[in-house]
Amino acid sequence: MEKFLGKIKLIWTDPSLRKRILFVLGAFVVFRLLSSIPIPGIDAVALNRFLNNNQFFGILNIFSGGGLSNLSIIMLGVGPYITGSIIMQLLTIMVPSLKRLYHEEGEAGKKKFVQYSRMLTIPLAVIQGFSLLAVLEGQKILVNLTAFDRVTNLIIVVAGAMLIMWIGELMSEFGIGNGVSLIIFAGIVSRLPSGISQILFTFDVSQIPTFILLVAFGILVIAGVVIVTEAERPIPVTYAKRVRGLKMYGGGSTYLPLRVNQAGVIPIIFALSILLFPQMIGNFLANATNPVLAKIATTLSSFSQTSWLYMVLYFVLVFLFTYFYTAVTFDPEALSNNLQKNGAFIPGIRPGLSTSTYISKVLNRITLLGAVFLGIIAILPLIVRVATGITAIAIGGTSLLIVVSVVLDLIKKVDAQISMREY
Repeated sequence: MEKFLGKIKLIWTDPSLRKRILFVLGAFVVFRLLSSIPIPGIDAVALNRFLNNNQFFGILNIFSGGGLSNLSIIMLGVGPYITGSIIMQLLTIMVPSLKRLYHEEGEAGKKKFVQYSRMLTIPLAVIQGFSLLAVLEGQKILVNLTAFDRVTNLIIVVAGAMLIMWIGELMSEFGIGNGVSLIIFAGIVSRLPSGISQILFTFDVSQIPTFILLVAFGILVIAGVVIVTEAERPIPVTYAKRVRGLKMYGGGSTYLPLRVNQAGVIPIIFALSILLFPQMIGNFLANATNPVLAKIATTLSSFSQTSWLYMVLYFVLVFLFTYFYTAVTFDPEALSNNLQKNGAFIPGIRPGLSTSTYISKVLNRITLLGAVFLGIIAILPLIVRVATGITAIAIGGTSLLIVVSVVLDLIKKVDAQISMREY
């Protein structure tokens, strides 16, 4: 406890660190103000009725940071930017020039890569915004709109998506932590007061076992996420001794800490964003008069969280994205080359290609554990919901996973800043 209080004191006494924390808090305030400004033409009663009966929009609301619940100007949230990032990272596998840009050209290459992701966000925001507004108008939530009103609303929500992307990047640059993850985190946390008040107002003694189950489930998820996120596989590394003049340098030993879950919460976010597309298309075609389109809409709308196909695809996507994101962000070959250049080697492993192969082998093994864990923890709330009929736990499990992962990442970033200042 004394150590924790010491860190809090250091945070507020260090001007640079305090400035970063206050910048993030200020960005949260701006974000919440923007999420309370609605677009024109909303029927509030129809909106509340629609959101209460639609699980798809409950999940989509996570990516909007809570901005979808009142159809704010930032109702698209960071969804288009996340989708653009997914597409660009997929292209690194298929396009060698993009792979070189991301991995081999340093900070300049990564900045250019991010710029491409930003440019791709604009058409994606237009497509998602148009589809979402069309669905809402078809459900009689947006009423009495002229053609000019429709174009205006589309421009507003696309501009809102670009604005929230910019705020997220500012948080990453001038604050602490990943800005996009923090925005999603803020949206989830902002819904806690209303959720708790709703539970208190509708409390029934017969629901006590349900609440106990929810609390136990939450503790289980938190414990599992913390354990797997903090778990590491150390690989011993030895530095060769060097003789310069009459002195000997090097010869020390250390280790490479390979995390079991290198990808963090990103695979969950990626998988959810992919699974939203079929349901969005189904909602878009819901009022189609053509029999073929109506049948397609019915089929896609049945692809809900209660279906086993959804759970299987969710698990598979989380599993694959864990491996994919780890492969994109962690390059064993580059690590092997760096070790060789610095005169370091893994005991019993030849430098160069053998070291790269060994690191890849270890990384694949521990990523298997991390991928399976993330997949299970992602679908576990859905399984519990099907078994018990508890609606709140389906969204709550995913939200809890994101919140815990973001908090752990934020704590690590703060500790890193504190350690740097202590040295």
